[in-house]
Amino acid sequence: MTAPTPVATVDELMIYTLAREFTDETRAFNGAVSFVPVCAYLLARRTHAPGLVWAASSIAVDADPPAIPQSTLSDALWFNATMISGSVADFWSYAQSGAYNTFAFRGAQMDRYGNVNNTVIGPYDNPKVRLPGGGGMADLGCMIPNIYLWSSTHNPRTFVDRLDFRSGIGWGDGGDHRARLGLPGGPRLCVTNLCVFDFDPDDHAMRVRSLHPGVTLDEVRAATGFPVEPASAQLPTTPLPDDESLRMLRTEIDPTSARLREFQ
Repeated sequence: MTAPTPVATVDELMIYTLAREFTDETRAFNGAVSFVPVCAYLLARRTHAPGLVWAASSIAVDADPPAIPQSTLSDALWFNATMISGSVADFWSYAQSGAYNTFAFRGAQMDRYGNVNNTVIGPYDNPKVRLPGGGGMADLGCMIPNIYLWSSTHNPRTFVDRLDFRSGIGWGDGGDHRARLGLPGGPRLCVTNLCVFDFDPDDHAMRVRSLHPGVTLDEVRAATGFPVEPASAQLPTTPLPDDESLRMLRTEIDPTSARLREFQ
């Protein structure tokens, strides 16, 4: 007999939830401090989506690292890649042409329409905090049709009614704003440490799709800086990872638990 697998932790639940969204048609890449989506791309590729294409650090196509390094921009992430781009210009040409179709953002602030701020807290000319910057969010938010958001800090400081600065566009001002700008697609999902949000098909505002085990809708509302409604009358519990997915994540994909850097 084998011992039962320990219950999934919230980081593993978030990774599993994102991974389930990706398919054989996913052509993804990652930026800095993206441990959660990197693990999700690798998990999806090892389970239900073997045809998924992933460019590690936006450079190394179909990498297969033995572990996730201390940075998701490190060349240690490129191990066993089938192709390494010769320059940054290669990546941008692929993104602009539609060769890549999936990217995952997170930020210091996110609003109800999936717009992201990672530039400043407070007035731009005299901020309280100067953040790392958009790192390509402004362009990529306009080019990539399938945008996924995640946050390990679901609280009113992260999920705000109004951004202090819009570093990357989601659904813009809501409704048909993104379509009127001529931009493809838009945010599909936002996975947090409390719940899973999707976006209303009409006004494109965040709504609660599922609650993580033990979390109530009232707790999500109290932790969110804008009004949120459930996507259905009876909210389901976010599905837990199966034992084999947990085993792969813990022993093959991220044996050093690099993903926990996002939860410190």
